[in-house]
Amino acid sequence: MYNLRIFSIIFSLLAIISTTSIISAFELETDSEDLKIIKLSEHTYQHISYLQTESWGKVACNGMIIIDDSEALIFDTPADNESSKLLFEHLISNGVKIRGIVPTHFHEDCVGGLLEFKNEEIPIYISNRTLALLEKDDQYIGYEFLTFDNELTLNIDESSVVLEYFGAGHTVDNVTAYYQKDESIFGGCLVKEVGATKGNLADADIKEWSNTVSKVKHKYPNAKVVIPGHGNAGGIELLDYTIDLFEGDRE
Repeated sequence: MYNLRIFSIIFSLLAIISTTSIISAFELETDSEDLKIIKLSEHTYQHISYLQTESWGKVACNGMIIIDDSEALIFDTPADNESSKLLFEHLISNGVKIRGIVPTHFHEDCVGGLLEFKNEEIPIYISNRTLALLEKDDQYIGYEFLTFDNELTLNIDESSVVLEYFGAGHTVDNVTAYYQKDESIFGGCLVKEVGATKGNLADADIKEWSNTVSKVKHKYPNAKVVIPGHGNAGGIELLDYTIDLFEGDRE
């Protein structure tokens, strides 16, 4: 009888822990008019916000969130300060501490919400290439950036995210982020969703784009999750599609 009672208590505690984990994962996902968060794997989330543009209308913009042991790294800000505030408050209200924000290139869909993170004193990591482009814009005067050249490793819990510059593509400064534990890549606007057109080429190097993405695939051939800058996430097929899309533009 005593052993049965102990077993019953242990079973109840395990059930509570399991339920709490399910609720926590469910609560981190959200779907509102201005911000959506989708869980893609154990620690990898896709955040989606919306940018109003003259050429393309209202555009859904992706970022990545890595959450491990109640700590988060965010890749690309939501499209503006309002949606960035929503993201910040949503994570904080769920007990998640934000360790840093990483804009993967200098366009507005990556940096449009930086002011919110600056105001909250969240560390901002950018490449020196991105810094050089942002310095042309007076609105970023007074920002404190933590910079790197070609590669930077950010630790989160017992794993890490590798930021790396593989070459030009969508822009001359676009970097990728690879989270080892989930084998997930945030390609940002360097990577296209399957079926996408070439999109905004205003700052692109279309001759190098395919070569650059080929380098990403060569380094991470077993990636399980790939998040593009716009559109649906998937797997390694997004890299293949992007390589093929710009294959004819190679030098």
